[in-house]
Amino acid sequence: MERGRPARKYSQAARMHDVIRLIEARHGITVRELAEESGVDRRTVYRDLAAIQEAGYPLVADWENGERSYRFLTRFKDVPPISFTVEELMTLHFLRSQLDFLKGSPFEQDIDAIFRKINSVLPPRYAAHLERIGRVTVPLHQGGRDYRKVFDQLKLLREALIYQYRVTMTYGAKGKGSPASYEVDPYTLLFFKGGLYLLGYAHNRKALRTFAIERIGSVEMQRERFEMPEGYLPEEQLRHAFGIVDEVPMRVRLRFSPLLAHLARERLWHPSQQVAEEGDGSATLTFEAGGRMEILSWILSHGRHVEVLEPADLREELRRMIAAMAEMYGGVPGR
Repeated sequence: MERGRPARKYSQAARMHDVIRLIEARHGITVRELAEESGVDRRTVYRDLAAIQEAGYPLVADWENGERSYRFLTRFKDVPPISFTVEELMTLHFLRSQLDFLKGSPFEQDIDAIFRKINSVLPPRYAAHLERIGRVTVPLHQGGRDYRKVFDQLKLLREALIYQYRVTMTYGAKGKGSPASYEVDPYTLLFFKGGLYLLGYAHNRKALRTFAIERIGSVEMQRERFEMPEGYLPEEQLRHAFGIVDEVPMRVRLRFSPLLAHLARERLWHPSQQVAEEGDGSATLTFEAGGRMEILSWILSHGRHVEVLEPADLREELRRMIAAMAEMYGGVPGR
């Protein structure tokens, strides 16, 4: 200790120890409560929380009664042993077989590690039986992504998602100019049509944006934590979207021919949909959603068996697209 410098009565180390003890003792505790318990101001509490996070503690925060409540992600010493029935283990192996779209990503490594741990405590005959069960389903995915190219970026994003760290990243498709730079608060990892997407708040756009993981160039994780907006629910953010593009919703009415009318009756394409049976065996599907190009692509996938009845501008845009396709296929290939 430096000569002439008075000893601190309440060092940061001691204070942090008390903060950790308080967080562990309660399901959640606010900055106001921590300040009162520790006898310091809120700015000091925020510094201590940042230091605890830097030390590797899995600190997370949630909104409770209008205040941020801090807790640890899990208290490992208090987690009881988990046991599974044979049927539950079979379901786990079944789910594992459906996750081929994660090949090349850090999640694939985690899944393999999880099942190595499960199999290590099973009798050999059970482990062999469950491995066999895992092969009775065959996942078929078209247009799969190769996440090996963004393995390191995805690892950083995973950490940022868990611990609520802001990131700076470059983003853009190859061949479409220079990648753009974004400062993002990563909120949610989405899975849509065989691909992973990041939903986050882009500060330089001042809005929520969706990023395809395979188009992310570089990721730099900042040591600045962000707070999730109060009341944020990812399913609410996208409830008006037909897919993952959040645009102003429009009323869409489609006629499914008798041949494909069962697709309108038997499947849920959007939560707002309504289906009306027609006398000729066709069906009319009506919904309100945004994501114009996603809707057009989906309609085109059904060919002549789905007709756009409204809105008129969507019908006209589809007519122009079909006319351009007819012109392309009416000529010599490659010209």
